[in-house]
Amino acid sequence: MAGEHGRRRRPLLIGGLAVVGAGLAVGLYWFEPWQLWVDDTVNEAVPSASAAPTPDAPASPPVGSRTVAQGTLISHEHATTGTVKLLRLADGSHTLRLENLDTSNGPDLRVWLTDAPVIEGRDGWHVFDDGKYVSLGELKGNKGNQNYPVPADLNLADYTSLSIWCDRFDVSFGAATLNRT
Repeated sequence: MAGEHGRRRRPLLIGGLAVVGAGLAVGLYWFEPWQLWVDDTVNEAVPSASAAPTPDAPASPPVGSRTVAQGTLISHEHATTGTVKLLRLADGSHTLRLENLDTSNGPDLRVWLTDAPVIEGRDGWHVFDDGKYVSLGELKGNKGNQNYPVPADLNLADYTSLSIWCDRFDVSFGAATLNRT
């Protein structure tokens, strides 16, 4: 009798282990928890409209470019610090620059210009996809200095903030109000 009972439970045990294993694999794929311990540092030079940036370039805007808006990043879902500058280059193009960025790494992080207000605390985590926003691309690294070209046809007056946005979980890691200078 005991052997018969054990043989009937074995397929249930194997099936249960398979379900747990599949759930674990899906969870690891979706959440990518190892990203919390991996840093990607990017150190791009301040862009210039006339020449390609070099790694040794100074941290101030090149001659003929100016800062038209700037802000300081605040933390949302993850601790986030750094500054944001919207630069107008000598040729009239615009670049968004993140300086001294420090945030957590995560899955599917984007740099968004938005029309949403920057709200501190948990209330500010989910507001950036409620209105107008434009993605400037994937976050290049979770640390350092990086540049994101702004599309030429974008009306910058419509966008008042920036969010480091986790597209997978629809949450802001950090954000900054763009104060016009």
